[in-house]
Amino acid sequence: MKVHQIQVGNMQNFTYIVEDEDTSEAIIIDPSWELMELEMIIKKNNLKIKYIVNTHHHFDHTLGNEAISESTKAPIIQHEYSELKHDITVKDGDFIEFGNSKLKVLHTPGHSKDSICLVGDGKIFSGDTLFVGNCGRIDLPGGSAKELYHSLFDVLYSLDDNLVMYSGHNYGPSEVSTLGQEKITNHVMQKRTEQQFVEMMG
Repeated sequence: MKVHQIQVGNMQNFTYIVEDEDTSEAIIIDPSWELMELEMIIKKNNLKIKYIVNTHHHFDHTLGNEAISESTKAPIIQHEYSELKHDITVKDGDFIEFGNSKLKVLHTPGHSKDSICLVGDGKIFSGDTLFVGNCGRIDLPGGSAKELYHSLFDVLYSLDDNLVMYSGHNYGPSEVSTLGQEKITNHVMQKRTEQQFVEMMG
C-alpha cells in the first residue's frame, strides 16, 4: 500500500491517495483543494480511483468531493452519522477494500460525530481525531471532549505502537509519526482520567 501525502490549502490540510500497488486501484482520502495535483498523481501513476473517503464532514476535508467524484466516477464513502451527500455509508468495524488492500473503519467521535480513522497495512489515517503532537478541536458543532477521550484511550491507545500515523493536518513537528511515538510525546495521549481530560480541553 503506497501513500501519496499531499498538503493542500491554507489550513495545512493533508489529502491522501492510497494506492494498492498490485492492482493500481486506489482511494482518495479527504479531497479539498489543489485537485489538479491529485489528477496529476492519478494520471502519472495510472491509478483507478475506486472510492473517495472522508474522515469526517468538515468542509476542509470534503470540498473536493463532487469534482473528484465526477472526474473519477468514484463513489463517496462517509460514516453513517455524516449528514453530507455521499454514496456509501460505513460504520465501526467495516472494511474499505481496493485492489488487494483494505482499511478497517474505526469510529472515533470527539472532533465531530462522524469522525473515523482508517487502519491497515501498518498505517493509520487519523483524520482530525489525532494530530502529530495534538488532537482535533472539540468546540465545533458535534464536538465533545468526553467522546474524544474515549476515542483516544479506548480505541486508539490499544492499537499497535508501530502503526505509521497520517493525520488530517500538518500541524506538528513532522508530517508523519507513529502511534507509539504519539503515546510518548503527545500531551493529549498521556494517561489521565476523563474528568482531567475534559478540564484540560477546556
